[in-house]
Amino acid sequence: MSIIGSEVKPFSAKAYKNGEFIDVTEQTLKGQWSVVCFYPADFSFVCPTELEDLQNEYPTLKKLGVEVYSVSTDTHFVHKGWHDASEKIKKITYAMIGDPSQTISRNFDVLNEEAGLADRGTFIIDPDGIVQAAEINADGIGRDASTLVNKIKAAQYVRNNPGEVCPAKWQEGSETLKPSLDLVGKI
Repeated sequence: MSIIGSEVKPFSAKAYKNGEFIDVTEQTLKGQWSVVCFYPADFSFVCPTELEDLQNEYPTLKKLGVEVYSVSTDTHFVHKGWHDASEKIKKITYAMIGDPSQTISRNFDVLNEEAGLADRGTFIIDPDGIVQAAEINADGIGRDASTLVNKIKAAQYVRNNPGEVCPAKWQEGSETLKPSLDLVGKI
């Protein structure tokens, strides 16, 4: 069963954000657009490059009304330690959720059971808590947060303009499509 179109399953976790430990639940993700970005582990190699890249796009995402949450199976204490130790991770101002119980990783179907670590998964969640987009990469393949921004803009456009869809490489302000009998075979 696809996670697309499904509601985020219940969870409760601790996160590290801006020098504090905070509580995060599935309810926290509701009421605004959210990005949940899973990664395998703190103190690793590709992960800090991805999380720094996501931080670089965070101001743009905030302007779009999007909150960001990174998640690994490490604890919130390990997230703080990594934040204090790594120049790349020190920059992060979004919440870093600890998932040592692996509940959240299982809920989003990104848990590598054998390794006990999350795969590289990115999920766009609408204000109702419904998953609108998912991307899962193999461990060695890093993600590009700039493409995430474009996906969110498309998801927001589609939500706000029922009956319209965004074609490949759609950019904000460009033409959309209105699926209809008249378009069949003409694209």
